[in-house]
Amino acid sequence: MIELDPIASGAAIDCGRLVKIYRVGSTDVTALSGLDFEVAPGERVGVIGPSGCGKSTLLNMIGGLVAPTSGSLVVDGVSLVGATAGFLNSYRSATVGFVWQDTARNLIPYLTAFENVRLPVELAGGDRSRLRALELLELVGLADRAGHKPHQLSGGQQQRVAIAIALANSPSLLLADEPTGSLDGVTAAEIYGVLTTINEELGVTVVIVSHDVNMAFAVERVVEMRDGQAASEHRGDGGTVRSVLLVDKLGRVRLPDSFRESLQSGDRVEALVEEDGLKLRPPSDGQRRDR
Repeated sequence: MIELDPIASGAAIDCGRLVKIYRVGSTDVTALSGLDFEVAPGERVGVIGPSGCGKSTLLNMIGGLVAPTSGSLVVDGVSLVGATAGFLNSYRSATVGFVWQDTARNLIPYLTAFENVRLPVELAGGDRSRLRALELLELVGLADRAGHKPHQLSGGQQQRVAIAIALANSPSLLLADEPTGSLDGVTAAEIYGVLTTINEELGVTVVIVSHDVNMAFAVERVVEMRDGQAASEHRGDGGTVRSVLLVDKLGRVRLPDSFRESLQSGDRVEALVEEDGLKLRPPSDGQRRDR
């Protein structure tokens, strides 16, 4: 049995050289290939990238739903690598709240909004489940819809109920996988607003996976993934977005395709350290190789 002692870490989430390989028939498919990813306590972070880049695998791994193939994964000071099924069940119910794109996965259709939110509190043995459910529905702006069933609610309202459910057991971490994927732009902005309120008022760490680039203005930081690795980082600043490239723990940097095209240097670049920073340019000796 693996001992799961707390690990000293200032991060809410700390992934180091994380690898996930799925076996599909006779083929190995790499979803994460040495990912480094860190989130501070109480931070609101978005993860974007094309389909198949590994962002949902990362979220499921942080949520204790998928086991890493190799690497380190520490959440709230506790390692999830090699964790037992029993520990992960407790972890998911006490530490993590989930919000999925598919509302059928979030809500029980024959229960009212109030009953959907109250249920997980009751299952955990909460002695103030009724009051807790009403407080959470008020927090997400749906106190006046407590008696409505999912089919009587709009898509945005259903996602608000889903967020309330995710918070029912007071988790320290909220994970949202494409929470606005089936919503229009205005409603999506409202859902991001709810997540921001929760983050700021409750201090819950929030990680949102999405294809929506507009999410950059709703979070403190956006990490862009490519081919199973974190490639670049974007931060909102006064209505604009500032982007930086990420250096992993092996000192590797992934250049965006637009940068590589502008360099026109094949698979080699020349790096020069200058007073104002690092400069990359095509090799001056003409040693260019195209793959």
